[in-house]
Amino acid sequence: MAAAHGDDERAAADRALASPSRHFLHFDGRGSGQATEVFGDLAHADHIAVLVPGSDTSLDTYGRFHRAAAALHKQLTRTDPRTAVIAWLGYETPATISPTVTTTDRADQAAPHLREFVRQLHGIAGRQATVSLLCHSYGSVVCARAATDLDVSDLVLLGSPGTGAEDAAALHTRARVWAARGGDDWVAEVPHVRTNLFGITVGFGTDPMSPAFGAQVFAAGDGGHSDYFTPGSLSLANLARIVLGQTSEVTRA
Repeated sequence: MAAAHGDDERAAADRALASPSRHFLHFDGRGSGQATEVFGDLAHADHIAVLVPGSDTSLDTYGRFHRAAAALHKQLTRTDPRTAVIAWLGYETPATISPTVTTTDRADQAAPHLREFVRQLHGIAGRQATVSLLCHSYGSVVCARAATDLDVSDLVLLGSPGTGAEDAAALHTRARVWAARGGDDWVAEVPHVRTNLFGITVGFGTDPMSPAFGAQVFAAGDGGHSDYFTPGSLSLANLARIVLGQTSEVTRA
């Protein structure tokens, strides 16, 4: 259909996704697109990481999201082969340069779907498997809106502009809440405010890296906003330790 409409970029992306080596729980090619891809043996995994992406992630840009999930899975299996990673593009992400990216609207729409997905995930993998949410950029807003009573062991905020909550306690989660930011991540320059403009709440409030937020802050090295899953990085090593429950080995910031 994409090729018939002259959208060669989308057609190429769809063909790559259709490779027999790829495994999906969900795919929707309409609009910007949605996909839920699995890396590893989900049914027999002891530890599962769910990656929730931020702005400008779509089927057209899906390659970078795929590479991040694949890098994490490779890192995990070096220590424990009974692990799985899920790349969850289950919502329409906002554009980085748009008014939508400054509000929780898209996150509010996405949160029920993420919550339901985690519930279904436990049905597939069994209650013995630990589930960690790794939430990048605007994805951290999505995770925060879904967090209440969510059955996950860890909630990780990466390069977060804020969550819309004043502190970790306001997320009403039993999960360990973590936060990290690379030394060259531009999101550090985003004002951490939350205000009402003409009836619309703009901004996401408290910086998750601040002591006032109350997250467990860990080291992410000197990388930029898109470097948290770079192979060989300190950030990736720490993320794998969190997913595997090796919390005492996580390098703190």
